[in-house]
Amino acid sequence: MKSRTLRRVALSLSLSLAFPAVAHAGACEDGFVKKGNFISGFRFTAAQTVADMPPPVAINQLRGLAAADGFDIIASEPESGALLLEQGRSSKARAFPIEVQATQEGGLGTVRMEAKLPAGMNAKEADFKTAMCGMLAKLKGGKAGKLAAAGGAGAVTQQAAPVALSAQEFSQQISKDAERNSATIPLRYANKKFTLSGTVDYVIKDGNAYRVAFKILQPHQMALRLPGMAKTMSEVSCLMGPGTSVFTLQLKPGKSVKLTGTFHEYAEFRHVTWFTGCVPVK
Repeated sequence: MKSRTLRRVALSLSLSLAFPAVAHAGACEDGFVKKGNFISGFRFTAAQTVADMPPPVAINQLRGLAAADGFDIIASEPESGALLLEQGRSSKARAFPIEVQATQEGGLGTVRMEAKLPAGMNAKEADFKTAMCGMLAKLKGGKAGKLAAAGGAGAVTQQAAPVALSAQEFSQQISKDAERNSATIPLRYANKKFTLSGTVDYVIKDGNAYRVAFKILQPHQMALRLPGMAKTMSEVSCLMGPGTSVFTLQLKPGKSVKLTGTFHEYAEFRHVTWFTGCVPVK
């Protein structure tokens, strides 16, 4: 059975991780650290030292491992020994970042990995210890490490399946991302597929295709505003793909619709998100 990672199992209240178990307890397990709490957010830190493993070799190896396991590669700076991963959002899981730092001293390379869970997400320390130390245990030094690093450099994550959310949930998600740091949005969402459900706001002709806009409620239009809600909700529009005109021309405002499309662009100052190649989901 293939290894499954943090991306598959981070739930809003609990998560269970399933990397292959490490054969025996080692320095990584012994030095594993858990900090924080349910209210402020948990932090899990693991480290591994490998002989003859310079920072670029360590970072490129981890990039390849992370991409294969479905983590989003947000930023990678091999020469600086820095890598930022993210367990992406799914229909049942919130996203969280994993920061990696690689250093070398006296011929020994050390990699430190820290997972940062958002407030309100619970986790089992033993699961994270097995998961993180399991990944770090795959790092290699010397010629084997350089070979693995060559294969991992530039590795790109392949999305397993579209993320299913309501258009309103997606709007809240990307709007909060923009409030925190809009520069991360192209890195986080590029080429990702989403299946969005909601009601039609309007349908218009857009170039040689048709565009369907979802009805998105702004905070002042909601009867109940939850804590942490974005100040302004992004509009969400789908540029329909080839062969969908018959379906699209039968839509009208207020009609329920479910569409799968690929993220195209977020316009920060206009608060609009566009998807392309959208097709209806039955």
